[in-house]
Amino acid sequence: MDLLEARLKKIDRRNYRSYSSLRGQYNFVDYDFFIDIPQSDPFAPATRARARRQWSLTDLAWLKDQSADYQRAARDFIARQFADLAKEVNEIQIDRPGQAVLDRTAVVFDDDAIELRFRVDLPADGRTIIARKALNLLTFTLPKIIRRATIARELPMDDLRRHCETVEDQVALRAQLKEKNLIAFVADNSVLPRLAGNSEQPMPDAVPFISPESLAVTLNAPHAGELRGMGIPAGITMIVGGGFHGKSTLLNAVENAVYDHIPGDGREYVVADETASKIRAEDGRCVHSVDLSPYINNLPMGKDTTCFSTQNASGSTSQAAWLQESLEAGAQTLLIDEDTSASNFMIRDERMQALIAKEDEPITPLVDRIALLRNHLNVSVMLVMGGSGDYLDVADTVIQMHNYEAVDVTAKAKIIVHSHPTQRQPEGSDTIEQPRVRQLNRSGLQAQLEEGKFRIQVKNKQSLRFGREFVDLQALEQIADASQLHTIGWLWCQLAQIKGWEKQPVTAFRKMLQEEWFRSMPNYGDLAKPRVVDVMAVLNRMRKAEFK
Repeated sequence: MDLLEARLKKIDRRNYRSYSSLRGQYNFVDYDFFIDIPQSDPFAPATRARARRQWSLTDLAWLKDQSADYQRAARDFIARQFADLAKEVNEIQIDRPGQAVLDRTAVVFDDDAIELRFRVDLPADGRTIIARKALNLLTFTLPKIIRRATIARELPMDDLRRHCETVEDQVALRAQLKEKNLIAFVADNSVLPRLAGNSEQPMPDAVPFISPESLAVTLNAPHAGELRGMGIPAGITMIVGGGFHGKSTLLNAVENAVYDHIPGDGREYVVADETASKIRAEDGRCVHSVDLSPYINNLPMGKDTTCFSTQNASGSTSQAAWLQESLEAGAQTLLIDEDTSASNFMIRDERMQALIAKEDEPITPLVDRIALLRNHLNVSVMLVMGGSGDYLDVADTVIQMHNYEAVDVTAKAKIIVHSHPTQRQPEGSDTIEQPRVRQLNRSGLQAQLEEGKFRIQVKNKQSLRFGREFVDLQALEQIADASQLHTIGWLWCQLAQIKGWEKQPVTAFRKMLQEEWFRSMPNYGDLAKPRVVDVMAVLNRMRKAEFK
């Protein structure tokens, strides 16, 4: 602290860039303080800093003996406590978690210490350093926050344990899905509706979810015990019902259930296959060397669809590409909402078949391929469908949402299929294959690193800047946090270090995201672990990416 004070006094009233002299390590009485990247300007990103506090000073060393998931939840809890303590101090920020409990770098545990990673806006008058304010911030205000966030007697320990146990329960529930032949589980009394379209908070006074008896299963959680709820079986599941009755709400809960959630979220006992990928139409996106032939063929001018590329995909083309890309990345479950789908990709009814001959229609709709995905590739599909009954022919399970209550109408649907047979003719072949794994040109990523001043920049979940390119991600609904995009950018940087073609990019990213993935990352506190399927989804939208 004395060294930091001396350095601050030396640069008092100097130009703001003199803060760079503070870079280094400072040994306080009960923790070590690091200033890693001082900000260069009052309007530049805030200073990156860290604090390391030895376990022996925290009374939290017992956390080291807990499971990896318990520790992940504990780190998440400590980050939330730090954020709450700092909320009245505008100059101090930590990567505050949302409703999902992700594997983050804001708080890191190692054998010796708890490490906090955060940002500090260093004070100035215009572009002139105010040493007195900086000294008060760094040696009085900040130490109080660090100490209170990392010592047992200052933490609500019952809440911490409940937070961690809830996460362990969700991991255990998710692990039981495959052995029960399920793609998702929605516990009774879950609260699925959200407060607003732009909020992840639960809606007060919402109708609690109750499973229909025919779909009810009981799973075991290590802390919560036996939990009854609706098991969504593997295969093809249709969610039907009138408008505003909760169809998309159920689908949204499942798509977010690939992540664990905090106690009180309402969805903390809703879990889904962690590879589940929600696909939709996305006009104008780029497509790189994707085999679309199972869905699109015989294009005008004889354009090949087995290795299709475009910088301006149509709705149907983009959705077909997203489906193939998801399977390539390892997705075993697809989630689809007709409201965000291309109608000509989903269905071609009998009247349209009569009007437009098949030889003049290049698109084979999903309704004619979905059973092949299930039967030949073991891929499950959960889709919200309110406008086409032709999917009833292939559906294994049909759930009607009525006033936010789930009703199993599978038997009724089968009777309707029998009494009202479809008149449309099946289209396409009776075979389908797993999409080939494309190769990635790492030199294309390397070129972005070499173009002038390289930058990874993320302001929200809708865009990632990598070098000079801004990747539009508005359609990716399963990115839970902008910090995942920071990590994706750094993963690309690692892959780009070796030029040439990467034959197995999916495998490469999976290896990079092993349990201690953050050890190979910068000492930044705004990184969060993404899923491999999302890493590839973002990469597929990079217009300058090169695949073959």
